[in-house]
Amino acid sequence: MTRIFSGVKPTGHLTLGNYLGAVRQWAEVDQYRAESLFSVVDLHALTVDHDPGRVRRLSRQAATLLLASGIDPERAVVFVQSHVDEHARLSYLLECVATDGEMRRMIQYKEKSVLERARGGSVRLSLLTYPVLMAADILAYGADEVPVGDDQTQHVELTRDLAERFNQRYGQTFVVPRATPPKVAARVMDLQDPASKMGKSHESGAGIVYLLDEPEAVRKKVLRAVTDSGSEVRYDREAQPGISNLLEILAACEGGDPEAVSGGYASYGALKKDTADAVVELLRPVRERHKELVADPAYVEEVLRRGAERAREMARPTVDGAYRAIGLLPPAHEAR
Repeated sequence: MTRIFSGVKPTGHLTLGNYLGAVRQWAEVDQYRAESLFSVVDLHALTVDHDPGRVRRLSRQAATLLLASGIDPERAVVFVQSHVDEHARLSYLLECVATDGEMRRMIQYKEKSVLERARGGSVRLSLLTYPVLMAADILAYGADEVPVGDDQTQHVELTRDLAERFNQRYGQTFVVPRATPPKVAARVMDLQDPASKMGKSHESGAGIVYLLDEPEAVRKKVLRAVTDSGSEVRYDREAQPGISNLLEILAACEGGDPEAVSGGYASYGALKKDTADAVVELLRPVRERHKELVADPAYVEEVLRRGAERAREMARPTVDGAYRAIGLLPPAHEAR
């Protein structure tokens, strides 16, 4: 059976972009067609300056939102990355296979290191090496597929390269995964800056719809979305990025095609109103279920505990095999 691994990073509140681009597909499609693991990848949140308490709060919130979005812990494995030691164990082995040049070519490292320096901060070594940890996340479970947006495909390609290199040098150990980008709304853009992805850690939240935003806040953000010069409603990412972003969001909410949806509108105002209504209704059950889960924290804790146990059982044989393959002695109790 096909196995899937994907994760969310607790660096900010989850957004409409996270939901339409990834989480909804996990809940509605992936968990039913494959053996699925969905992780809150909290170790990745430590690559930049952070507040420890905030990371803990956002990790819990992210896990709760995965469940509120419809991911069934009886069907999929839901867990927190740092609760499974095999991620860190395997990451070091893969660092011994990766090269400095590969790490420095990663686009996200280039972009984020420039931002960190511009803020007057230092660049942590973990920011350079975290794509290797991401590779470990995937390879530890023998995942065949990694559902990712187009901004993460470079990291999956690195994962494939590391898996193939390790297998060639030390013997067949890892499954070589492939990226599977979502078919619709893979890259929802900021409502105030349609040239930028709707990111959960953006400094200004004016163009970002968060999953836990109140309905009126959602409406206000969508109705104030940046549009384009002219008045014609048509789907054209190059010439009309603002309107095209709204059309993609509306089409994704309703399960339609952005170009086909555009034909039903004669004005920007009508498109904004319908998009706002559609987003509010899409997120309503997620917010309601999240409220129920927050009132039962023991249930969420138990889901994460059982998820970590299942993840550990799945990852350990592969990681132990990698340790043997690369030349490390087994612990004394295993050697007997």
